This record gives sequence, C-alpha cells and structure tokens, in this order.
Amino acid sequence: MAESGAVLSPATSAVLGVTLSLPLIGLAVLLAAPSTDVHWEHRPSHFWLVLGTAAVSAVLGWTIGTAAERRRDARLFLVSMAFVSAAAFLGLHALATPGVLLAGSNAGFVVATPVGLVLASALAAASSLRLDGTPARWIMARTALLRGALLLLVAAWAVWSLSSWPPLDEPEPPESGSAFMVALAVPAIAMFAFAAWRYVLLAQQRRSVLLIAIAAAWVLLAEAMLAVTVARNWHASWWEWHVLMLTAFAAIAVAVRQLPDSERFSELYLDEVARGTREASVLFADLEGFTSFSEAHPPDAVRTMLNTYFEAVVPVVRQEGARLDKFIGDAVMVTFNVTTEQPDHAARAARAALAFQSSSADVAAEHPEWPRFRVGVNTGPVAVGVVGGGDSLGYTVLGDTVNVAARLEGLAPVGGVAIGGATLRALPGAQVSPLGPVAVKGRRESVEAWRLVALDDAP
Repeated sequence: MAESGAVLSPATSAVLGVTLSLPLIGLAVLLAAPSTDVHWEHRPSHFWLVLGTAAVSAVLGWTIGTAAERRRDARLFLVSMAFVSAAAFLGLHALATPGVLLAGSNAGFVVATPVGLVLASALAAASSLRLDGTPARWIMARTALLRGALLLLVAAWAVWSLSSWPPLDEPEPPESGSAFMVALAVPAIAMFAFAAWRYVLLAQQRRSVLLIAIAAAWVLLAEAMLAVTVARNWHASWWEWHVLMLTAFAAIAVAVRQLPDSERFSELYLDEVARGTREASVLFADLEGFTSFSEAHPPDAVRTMLNTYFEAVVPVVRQEGARLDKFIGDAVMVTFNVTTEQPDHAARAARAALAFQSSSADVAAEHPEWPRFRVGVNTGPVAVGVVGGGDSLGYTVLGDTVNVAARLEGLAPVGGVAIGGATLRALPGAQVSPLGPVAVKGRRESVEAWRLVALDDAP
C-alpha cells in the first residue's frame, strides 16, 4: 500500500470537480427558471427508482459490514452503517409513494429521506475521524448494540408514521425551504462536506481510487440533501435528488467491483488494521514425514490425508477463537488476538495446540501409516496488515515472533507441542518439560523452548 503521492492528476481532479458541481448548477437553473422545472408525477417510476436505490445502498452496507466484522475495523463498520441507515429510510420513502401503503402522502414517510441522510452524514463524518486505538475498540465492542439501535429507530419511525401520531400525522410533508427542512439540511451538508474532505486527504495519502469514490459519494449525498430541502415535489428538481443518491451508491459499487476479491476494502482500513503492531500468539503446525509420504502415495491419497486431518483439527482450534491465517501444503498457521480482542490469547493458543494434537491423534490412530503433526506456539509483538500487490493481497502477521513460532514447531516432538518463553510466562501452572536453548537460524540469541504437556485448567 503506497504511503504518499497523488491518486489523481491535476487535470483529472479538475474534471472530477466540474462533474460533481454539475448537479448544483442544474439545480440552480431549475430553481432560478421555474418554467424549466417541469412537473412529472409518475408513481411507479418513483417507487422502483427509490426502492432500487435503497437496494444498492443496502447491499453495499451489508458487504462492507461483513468486511468490518472480519477485520474488526471501526471505519468500515461506520461506513456500512451510513449506507444501511440511508437504505432503511429510503425504503420507507419508497413506501410513501401514494397507492403503495397509503392512499395519499404521509409526512412521516416522506421526510424519512432527509432523516436518513442526517444519520448517514453523522456516520460518514465519524468514519473519517482518527479512530485507531480506544475509539475503534469501543465501537467494535458495541456493533450489535449500534445496529440494534438503528433498526429500532427505523421500526419506530415506520410505526409512528403508519399510526399517524402527531406530528407525523400531517397529510402533507413540510414544504421546501421550511425551517424544519433547513434545520435538517444544514448539519447534514456540513457533515458530508467534512467527511468528503477527510476522505480526499486519505485518498491522496494512500493513492486510493476507492476512497476518491467514497469522497465523491459524500459530495453527491450532500447535494441530494440540498435538493431535498429546496425542490418542489414531482418536479425535475425533486427527481434530481433521487438520481443523485442512486449515482452516489452506484459510484462506490462500481469502484468496489474493480478491486480484487481478496481484501477488497483494504484501502479503507484504519491504520492499525492495515499496518499495525500488536501482541499476538502464533501457532504453526506441519506434518513430520510429509515429503516421504507424498513420494510413496498418489496425489489423491495425499489430498485425502490432508483433508481428513484438517477437517478434524480446524473446528477445535476455531473453538478457541483462532484465526486461520493460511494453509501452506501440509502446514497451517493460526493466529490469536489479531482481528479480535483476546487478552488471554496465549492461553487460547496453548489450548488450541493441545486440542489440535488430540484431534489429530484420533485421526492418526485410524491411519497408522499417515504422518503425524508437530505444533509450535510463540507469543510476542507482530506486524499485522495487508501484504502483496495488484490482484494478490492477503492479510497476515509478520515479524520475529512469527519466525520463532515456525522454528519452535520444528523442535516439537512428533505428536507434541513446543512453546516459547513468552507463551510459558502467560500460562501459570502449565505442565512443561524443557527442550533447552535452541539456536535459530538468522537470530543472534538462542530461544528457550519447552514441551507443553498440559494446562492447569485442562480437563
């Protein structure tokens, strides 16, 4: 991931600026010359346009939200919430189309769009802040609560509107330019503008087209909010904000489609997620005698052996909250405390290692001719983030802690678990036997290693 440089040339930036200003120019012309602001009331078109826009926004929100959960990234989560909130209230606005749920207009449903845009702008602005550290952990610890609060708000608004309780019982929505609409528009436009500015700065730093697309989307949504505030219902100026919102979400969807499937939203990650450092535990395992077994058996038999082993061991390590980093032939690398907060990561890794060997031993008992696993666990600081380039990106951990974990695995007895000193210090009462100081290639100091026999909390 590049650290500096311009993602857009001055000429391209100028073209983009002019393009984004065209909707404002068009809106100004329509309002300045009312005769050009033609009236077109076509309810089916309105319903499907709004519903389609809401669907695009919802899919974006769900996709980004899934990536946010996988990487525990607060910025991704807030962006996903912005799209979900816009989608939810747009859906309510679609249902406001006369003849769908209600015979006539209903203020609660009609003003749902500006309310949704206010929420989206607040979430967009929050996502653009520096969230690394405590703020990110606070947000990610409350994702279920925040999603639930949003869904509750949407449901309450729908019930309130359908029940025609004041003040949402008015048959006509607030007029364009009213104090209510202006009160919603001013903070929303300001927050969208702030978010767009912050994302442009980040895009220039990371040379990211995706971040430029998101910044442009915030600008388009700000313009939509302005059009919502001043446009006349069923006139060209009113239809404009519907198209602006669809364009904003479609622009991001198109940009996302151009990115590789692996780590598609990596350009949006927080610094600590994209290239951070943290304390973690790393588990390495591979098969002793795998090469000899592969030479003596056909490829299908080798594949069956590996799949049988991994089908048995993967579930038991996942029970400890493990993250399966990668499979490398007969080897597997597992990490703890990388994408989730796990203060007890060393204990989790140790339990996972013992369970790994227990499950693999059960498989080996049924196939005595198969090779056996060795497992190594080490604890310490690691660099976490996205590595690779072009269409090949991966999220992994790097550093001396990882290298030593791999070396420890090579020291473990067949069917056993070797751990390093840092891991042992985090396991009070663990039953171990020393393997002694071991020289590690490329490392000045030797590594103290122990065979892990059992844990004090083991059954």
